[in-house]
Amino acid sequence: MSVPAPRFIDLTGPEVAALPVDTVAVLPLGAIEQHGPHLPVSTDYVTATEVAQAAVAEVAEHGGASVVLLPGLAYTKSDEHHWSPGTIWLSWETLMATLVDIGRSLQTSGITRLVFVNGHGGNSALGQVACRELRRRFGLRTFFAHLGGPPPDQRARPTAGGEMGLGIHGGHAETSLMLHLRPELVQMDRAVRRVPEHLATYELVGFGKPVSFGWLSDDFGPDGHIGDPTTATAQEGAERFAAAVAHVAAAVVEAARFDPAPPA
Repeated sequence: MSVPAPRFIDLTGPEVAALPVDTVAVLPLGAIEQHGPHLPVSTDYVTATEVAQAAVAEVAEHGGASVVLLPGLAYTKSDEHHWSPGTIWLSWETLMATLVDIGRSLQTSGITRLVFVNGHGGNSALGQVACRELRRRFGLRTFFAHLGGPPPDQRARPTAGGEMGLGIHGGHAETSLMLHLRPELVQMDRAVRRVPEHLATYELVGFGKPVSFGWLSDDFGPDGHIGDPTTATAQEGAERFAAAVAHVAAAVVEAARFDPAPPA
């Protein structure tokens, strides 16, 4: 029987104060935003919170770090989907202030290490800035982890769906994950391929290329998703979920002992 993830909100104030030095607090960052006609608006929140919870439970069961799971943030920076019904987004000012306030509160509670587990690519740039701000203001050791390595807009990795590295939102990977985690919420009969293949003709500008670009999700078409969900499977979703949990668990363990200063 696996050990449940230790949850910050289940502790008393004195129990929080008594947590070991270098306990890692894990904060999932999701989003509530359109994901095309086939996925629920909760997709990023579900994937971030489920992976973070399983990873924290893994670390708690097998040791390697003292860790606690914070409640995930559902509303984050989703302004690239502002045009669509179902999207609930915070301005960058509001989200930054929220993350700073959370960090300040954690410092007061004696927490010194914070790992963000991010399930939404739109949070990436702001999250990096927040990590440095929390380090500067409160001395926290801060880390920003994605579910499977770099954020989608910084990698061009072919998928089984033949997306040419362009399946960054509601495509093969996310649909597979949701078929594993919340199959009852996935409407595969509404899934359609929406891969902007013409972007592959640009050498320098594009996702995973040397020059990034500002974009809104309806730049690529009216459906709002970018990728090919039609090839998604629950089996691949299970495999991707297991890999993400292992990745985040390993990151948490490493974050617990990370020190940029050279050894004395």
